[in-house]
Amino acid sequence: MLMQMETDRNIFKSYINTKTEAAPLAAFRFFFGALMFISLLRFWLMGWIEKLYLEPDFHFSYIGFEWVKPLGNFTYLLFIICMVSAILVSLGYKYRMAIIVFFLSFTYIELMDKTTYLNHYYFISVLSFLMIWLPANTYFALDAKKNEQLRFQFIPRWSVDSIKLLLGIVYFYAGLAKLNPDWLFKAMPLKIWLPASYGLPLIGDLLQKEWVHYAFSWGGAIYDLSIPFLLLFKRTRTWAFAAVIIFHVLTRILFPIGMFPYIMIMSTLIFFEAGLHKRILRSLLRLGGSDPDYFENGKRMNIEFNVLQKLKMSVVILFFTIQLLVPFRYLLYPGKLFWTEEGYRFSWRVMLMEKAGYANFKIVDGESGKRFYVRNDDFLTSFQEKQMSTQADFILEYAHYLRDHFESQGHQNIEIYVESFVALNGEKSKAFIDPNLDLCQLEPSLKHKSWILPFHENH
Repeated sequence: MLMQMETDRNIFKSYINTKTEAAPLAAFRFFFGALMFISLLRFWLMGWIEKLYLEPDFHFSYIGFEWVKPLGNFTYLLFIICMVSAILVSLGYKYRMAIIVFFLSFTYIELMDKTTYLNHYYFISVLSFLMIWLPANTYFALDAKKNEQLRFQFIPRWSVDSIKLLLGIVYFYAGLAKLNPDWLFKAMPLKIWLPASYGLPLIGDLLQKEWVHYAFSWGGAIYDLSIPFLLLFKRTRTWAFAAVIIFHVLTRILFPIGMFPYIMIMSTLIFFEAGLHKRILRSLLRLGGSDPDYFENGKRMNIEFNVLQKLKMSVVILFFTIQLLVPFRYLLYPGKLFWTEEGYRFSWRVMLMEKAGYANFKIVDGESGKRFYVRNDDFLTSFQEKQMSTQADFILEYAHYLRDHFESQGHQNIEIYVESFVALNGEKSKAFIDPNLDLCQLEPSLKHKSWILPFHENH
């Protein structure tokens, strides 16, 4: 046993000390920062800062992050800080500080309102956290240009492999999530979404056919499950990258998912060998009037297993342990995952369901029995109301907000009930929340919400 542990330790140390060209990580850093700047600027120019963060009177919060709220007009300053840090990351200038500031500011933006949750926002947060621990400023970076001690042509291989591993988790777990009856045997929700694109030239008519819906469903699952492995091997890498481009361009055409397809196309370039990245970076250096061979010094970054290095490796290992385990937390909850959504977020479940709901809140005086109903549009934007009506944690948080609001107006002995109905993936609308339960008596938690009514399939 001791000999095996020693062998494993030596294998681990050998891998940690294995070197690879720094160009792939440098190119990844450059394009990541540039795309983040474009994404944030686009968000601003589309008017979404005001629409999503400044106009609403109430914002839905994540458990434990109730203190994270929009900052009024200073929210624009927060976006400016995030955009500036993205530029600095791209240029590799004051990189460590820049990537930390980017991670903190972007994640704060993501946490300001749970209504805006998207998998690709979460992806950017976890990716930028990982990049804090990577030597991404040793090559094709202003830091390395200004400080020769930071300039290395070769860096630890794990630095590049960690990006590949995170991308592999995202793709493979997205594929696992598609292995469910609705996606494979009902072609849901694509059977609902694809016909809406009837106006597209060439393929609009094709998208009306049922066999196409099933082909997209099965093809999407196979793509997600296989693409990380096809990208790993040189023999299949070029064809796999062509599939990445086709897949993400097609999803960008069919669905309004913003910059995410371009981010994923850029990210998968890291699977290619260093020669391609060198050619890209040299071309950029020539455009900037710099010597394309400036960073080709042959220096290798050596790893010393001191306390700081051990701490860094422990953080990275813990990070990936969490990424591997968190998506499976849904197994801790009973019931249909798509119905309850307990353990649904932060698990790379991408575009797997179509839900529409209706939630009518009844305010009752517990002593007199007097009651009245709430107009949700008096308190929520249409986007917030749509999200709230199908998600139990939103409904409970909103009920508590209504309680606090009406108590501040002098109402007493408040009880709040909801008449809630949800339609999931083409099924008929069903009662969602127990209408006889006073929501004021419940507290937000990560425990199973037994007050969600069970889901029964239509037959």
